[in-house]
Amino acid sequence: MDADILAFFEGHPQALALYQALEERIFCEIDGVSVKAQKTQISFFNRRMFACASFAKVRRAKERPADYLTVTFGLGRRVASDRIDGVVEPYSNRWTHHVLLSEPAEIDETLMAWIREAAHLSESKR
Repeated sequence: MDADILAFFEGHPQALALYQALEERIFCEIDGVSVKAQKTQISFFNRRMFACASFAKVRRAKERPADYLTVTFGLGRRVASDRIDGVVEPYSNRWTHHVLLSEPAEIDETLMAWIREAAHLSESKR
């Protein structure tokens, strides 16, 4: 594993297993993915960034588990789901969705379908 990714998890070592499960599914299900670890997030790219993992606080402290990972992805539509913890429309017809994960089982087909859709949108944009 990349040293920058390991450094990202220094303050949150229990969340590393969540990230590893997410990264594995993304690499298995989406072609041509690259990863860039930054100070505040780990971004997944094909042609452009389509998803990222972070510790964004998308729930109030008392509603957040001790160990979590926030997955963010952009779609051309707004998803209505109880699993979505936050949605913003930074510009017309571009919706940024945030999903808080606390266990690997939450990296399921529903989440991966959204991430694949985000990757497809990213790949098709000029």
